[in-house]
Amino acid sequence: MYPPRPVLSIRDLHKNFGNIVALDGCGFDVPRGRMLGFLGPNGAGKTTTMRAIFGLVRLDSGSVSWDRQPIRPHDRLRFGYMPEERGLYPKMKAHDQLSYLGRLHGMDQDKASDAADYWLDRLGLADRRMDPIEVLSHGNQQRVQLAAALVHNPDLLVLDEPFAGLDPIAVETMSDALREQAADGKAVVFSSHQLDLVEDLCEDVAIIDAGQIVVEGTVSDLKDAAPIRHLELEVEGDADTLLNTLNGVRSTKFDGVRHTVIIDADTDLRGFLARAQDAGRLRHFSYTTPSLTDLFREAVQ
Repeated sequence: MYPPRPVLSIRDLHKNFGNIVALDGCGFDVPRGRMLGFLGPNGAGKTTTMRAIFGLVRLDSGSVSWDRQPIRPHDRLRFGYMPEERGLYPKMKAHDQLSYLGRLHGMDQDKASDAADYWLDRLGLADRRMDPIEVLSHGNQQRVQLAAALVHNPDLLVLDEPFAGLDPIAVETMSDALREQAADGKAVVFSSHQLDLVEDLCEDVAIIDAGQIVVEGTVSDLKDAAPIRHLELEVEGDADTLLNTLNGVRSTKFDGVRHTVIIDADTDLRGFLARAQDAGRLRHFSYTTPSLTDLFREAVQ
């Protein structure tokens, strides 16, 4: 089975701000109908890359293409962008704001108004449609910001920390909306520090560090191919002596009940498990591929 053809292609981006290297060869692809989690520590180059897609950053070199062609102004009318910083007019009513933004993207007044109503209802804000943005809570402003990216039915969604500061209900509402967009054939790129959420939502990830992509691929393939594994262990009494017999340990963490251990993937656990069972001290044992959080730490440390 061939991999899906990319529709957004980012190639060898370089950008310096004075002596600061923001991008140092960044590149990745995004196909239609899939969500890509764009991850990295603060200052790694995520926002600069996202802005480059919209021509908001003048690159030193590299290219961003859409459907194998250089991005043109009319292509960007089909893109939706949710910046990390608020991009809304605080005194403007939510419905009027979305309708206005829809018209900026080429929609006629009636279609823009209908789309504004649809997304306000879909994101749980129908009863706040005539409220000025400035009176809405942080979470509701986030929802309006997402609606602003969606109102014109874009082919590409680029979202910078869309889940920041949201309560679990709002996270679920926005997650469902993004799943629907991908299922409808849209390409979706979003950054987030909530790696468990990214792991749940995204088929693909790209991890950037110091302006370079250091890990890229499907979540499942990356986890299977990772050089590490995730071990959880609960034993009676002190486990230090037992853990000291385990080879290939990269890190350990204890939450007061269970030990979480990151070990080399080729570590043979049979002898260790036998020793724990023979001692009669083993209460819980699990051995799995690493989480996305584990992969992230390995990639950027």
